[in-house]
Amino acid sequence: MAKHSVGWVASQKRWLLAFLVMLSVSTLIAFFIRAAFDSCDRRMDVVDKRVPLGSPIGTSPSPLSFMKSKLVLLVSHELSLSGGPLLLMELAFLLRGVGTEVCWVTTMKPSDADVVIYSLEHKMLDRGVQVLSENGQEAVNTALKADLVVLNTAVSGKWLDVVLKENVPHVLPKVLWWIHEMRGHYFKLDYVKHLPLVAGSMIDSHVTAEYWENRTRERLGIKMPETFVVHLGNSKELMEVAEDSVAKRVLREHVRESLGVRREDLLFAIINSVSRGKGQDLFLRSFYESLRLIQEKKLQLPRMHAVIVGSDMTAHTKFEHELRNFVSMKKIQDRVHFVDKTLTVAPYLAAIDVLVQNSQARGECFGRITIEAMAFQLPVLGTAAGGTTEIVVNGTTGLLHPVGKEGITPLAKNIVKLATHVERRLTMGKRGYERVKERFLEHHMANRIAAVLKEVLHKSKSHSDS
Repeated sequence: MAKHSVGWVASQKRWLLAFLVMLSVSTLIAFFIRAAFDSCDRRMDVVDKRVPLGSPIGTSPSPLSFMKSKLVLLVSHELSLSGGPLLLMELAFLLRGVGTEVCWVTTMKPSDADVVIYSLEHKMLDRGVQVLSENGQEAVNTALKADLVVLNTAVSGKWLDVVLKENVPHVLPKVLWWIHEMRGHYFKLDYVKHLPLVAGSMIDSHVTAEYWENRTRERLGIKMPETFVVHLGNSKELMEVAEDSVAKRVLREHVRESLGVRREDLLFAIINSVSRGKGQDLFLRSFYESLRLIQEKKLQLPRMHAVIVGSDMTAHTKFEHELRNFVSMKKIQDRVHFVDKTLTVAPYLAAIDVLVQNSQARGECFGRITIEAMAFQLPVLGTAAGGTTEIVVNGTTGLLHPVGKEGITPLAKNIVKLATHVERRLTMGKRGYERVKERFLEHHMANRIAAVLKEVLHKSKSHSDS
């Protein structure tokens, strides 16, 4: 990689990098958690309401302005750096931005001090969100007085009986239940027995909404309430970095230098917590197979690398050891790079050439990193499952492959396709960016959440008047 030899240029580069990192840190929540709201093209009975995209925030008053002075209680099963809690925190900040009184309850708080919880609670307190004890009388009183109660994830349902007890029937008519889970073990009556009686449910993708409707009916014999499908949207902060060519260049050079790869090398990356469900093992097998295909066909290509962002060796998981053993056994240590898990994803999106979204089984409920990558004009190689199918247009903004072992060879071939066809890779990236601008931005989110909240508040008022 070429080095800057002039002192002031190097100084400017370091200053800009420091600024961008600070920007990224200050907007971590926004980067990772924008849950936004976009109806998909295909029709589904489970989606009862359709809302127009609306105009960008800033050109008109916030669509959430009607929430001014209302009291909202947000209930999360945990407070962590995972998707669900961070999505709910974003909602808290959006509501605070229009003058809503917002209270927060975490239902499964560890007894020991936790630096992440401490940091996130203080971030909320700094923004005017009141943090309440999960089982105190104040939480009960707030739930009874609130105009709206948002339960986050299926697991939060246990809080209703444990804390509210005899007050549950009084609160249910003003509950919006935000569900992100797709795993079968969440379908327990202990968690979701009150679902039919709440004002509405909100789910991140059509695939997940359909799955919940069918599963609750077939397994539990209960009916879903009115359900709103709400897609994610990128924050203004992330879009500003994604659209700043100077910022992207500096981040790209810095990250590539830290990884020890050259400017012309091709980087294919997974950016997810390392776990079997995210498919890093199958991705590495596909990557290895792609290297063999290139060698067999004697293709002249830039050097290729696989990047795994989301590593955590301190957890000592068997799965991560398997990944590293595979890399060692195949002697591709110089091609595979493990990066510790982080919320500052922008530098890595600026540094790579292709995002691989390889989530297995039912796929991602939505997959926020996918639209973030598209904002950076990256093509996406994704599994044909879950919310990814509602984001990636196969053959246009990326290429899809089957889940499981059946997807290893197709993914390997897709890696080779994008490696050998530079123009196709760049065109897919540009089309992905255009799709983000059309469907997955902050003002799309604000309009959709506003429509859902209006509907739920109207139902709640109608119930209290009857």
